Amino acid sequence: MIDLGAKKCIPCKMMAPIMEKMEKVYKGKAVIAFIDVWEHREPIYRFGIRAIPTQIFFDKNGKEVYRHVGFLAEKDIVAQLEKMGVK
Repeated sequence: MIDLGAKKCIPCKMMAPIMEKMEKVYKGKAVIAFIDVWEHREPIYRFGIRAIPTQIFFDKNGKEVYRHVGFLAEKDIVAQLEKMGVK
């Protein structure tokens, strides 16, 4: 899962502690990453980002399986990961 946002964006700031927690909880089970698209512009074009934050979930082969735009609550991240078979 990648969270594409910016450190200075308000909804992105609200997601930061959730993302940090998810990184720890799912370490070794799933990759959870944050990319600041204001600092690193390439992912905007690579992933077709129109608004931030945008979360993209990928399967083990790197295929996009789910995309969400806006703040995404911890319970929703967990639900999506579990739906994908990550425990």
